[in-house]
Amino acid sequence: MDEVTVRKIDKLLNLLADHATLVVSGEKIARELGVSRSSVWNWIEKLRALGCEIEGVQTTGYRLKKLPDLLSPQLVRRELANSNFGKTIHHFFEIDSTNKYAVKLAMEEAAEGTVILAEEQTAGLGRLGRAWYSEPLKGIYCTVILRPSLPPAKAPLINLAAALAVHDAVQRINPLKMDIRWPNDLIADGKKFCGILAEMNQELGRIHWVTLGFGINVNHTKFPAELAEIATSLRLVTGKNWSRLELTGQILKALESSIRSMERDSGREVIRRWSAISSFADRKPVVITLDGASYRGVTAGLDENGFLKVQRDDGSLETVYTGSVREAH
Repeated sequence: MDEVTVRKIDKLLNLLADHATLVVSGEKIARELGVSRSSVWNWIEKLRALGCEIEGVQTTGYRLKKLPDLLSPQLVRRELANSNFGKTIHHFFEIDSTNKYAVKLAMEEAAEGTVILAEEQTAGLGRLGRAWYSEPLKGIYCTVILRPSLPPAKAPLINLAAALAVHDAVQRINPLKMDIRWPNDLIADGKKFCGILAEMNQELGRIHWVTLGFGINVNHTKFPAELAEIATSLRLVTGKNWSRLELTGQILKALESSIRSMERDSGREVIRRWSAISSFADRKPVVITLDGASYRGVTAGLDENGFLKVQRDDGSLETVYTGSVREAH
């Protein structure tokens, strides 16, 4: 489905939401969208298949009985209040990767705060080249374009700020015990429910853009066998269904606040808060793996740019710039 059609379906959903409990005539909808009555009917059926409760009133029109938990731009903006993030939102029912699309937009000079949202990804990306499991309508698959006023040396702090944004958003909605594994994996009950991937373009000491992708397991009730031991969802952890709309809005607002904070103090507050929340910040026994080689050690805090310091078992101090970090048992 092309983006123009998706935008028209989003507009249809917003039109019904603006007239909740009222019957909106098919003629009015067709006129507002500039399409035929048959297109309206087809799109109503598409929304019903996505879980929208839309009543058809014979010879009259359609009525939205229940607001769906779809990440429609108009519905997301209702959660954002006066945030500068999300003024431009690209929404897809299905896409290969929100990160890939965000990189394309960033290279075309898309504004900071531009958001790409998908109900499903067919080739979601994770850190270190891994795939991200993206079950339709269950998670948040979102990428934000940033153009921060930071030197490139401070860019790694964006990973920490992103993890804090998810942590803060979840806590505002339903406080639960979470951990952050360096740099930005969100963990609950010992399993991962959120991964974050940042890609950057820079030159001559200046960041041109950063694409920041979030994959969040929200309402998943099960995972493929190969992921069941390492992945969880907010629903599995709390036993309740979550509003993806509300959580997306809270994350975007918290992210904007974190980025502005970093620009003011070069990330000092982000480092302080991350270190206070994460058990991986200090004295955590870990295994570091990079390019197939591993070593063991104990974490020894973060440096000023957000990289993890590890004291190896032989007493030497290493700074971890990339690679996989996991708790040693």
